[in-house]
Amino acid sequence: MSKGFIYILTNPSFPQYVKIGYAADVKQRLDELNRSTAVPFAFRVYATYEVDSALSDKKLHSILDKLNPALRSTEEVDGKRRIREFYAMTPEDAYSILDAIAEINGFSHRLKKWKATANEQADEELAQEISEQHQERLAPFAFSMCNIAIGEQIEFSCSGNECSGTICTVADDKHVEYDGKRWSLTALAKHLLNTNTALPGPKYFKYNGEWLNAIRHRLEG
Repeated sequence: MSKGFIYILTNPSFPQYVKIGYAADVKQRLDELNRSTAVPFAFRVYATYEVDSALSDKKLHSILDKLNPALRSTEEVDGKRRIREFYAMTPEDAYSILDAIAEINGFSHRLKKWKATANEQADEELAQEISEQHQERLAPFAFSMCNIAIGEQIEFSCSGNECSGTICTVADDKHVEYDGKRWSLTALAKHLLNTNTALPGPKYFKYNGEWLNAIRHRLEG
């Protein structure tokens, strides 16, 4: 009997997708994928499920395709349809499906969620920051996006920074007032962090305890 693993892989380069496949040796498969220079960030193992058949991932693909065929990544290349092992779902949702299958079959002990390493966490944070900077360039932040009125107060927050907790006041749709001056969020964040590094200003501010970007995404989504 050939044993192996169904794996769930994530990659900060495309956080909206997970890769679901099968490998007899997950570490070897991960090394193969990460040798490619075509993807900015490395794949990481989110979870594995030990199975007794190399075709188990095909059965899982079939289940997912029947539940929602639109989740799977497909494309046309030279007139031929290519079907990939990438699914537009969160790793948590993918894991919950494996968890249900494992529980039904009485094999919950075979399911393992992997903890991200320090390097993997750093990659995810960097990818998120790059994405936020890109979004900010395409659609600059405005307080009206978050239904925040002029005169409201927002709070600068950055773990370990002595300026964390600094309060500023919304001056207009794109600026705040602090220390007698008007600032964009990016300019003020750089000032309080004492850096000239490019960064997404809204990432460092909260309104009523909620991050500005989280409010924006919630209202837009």
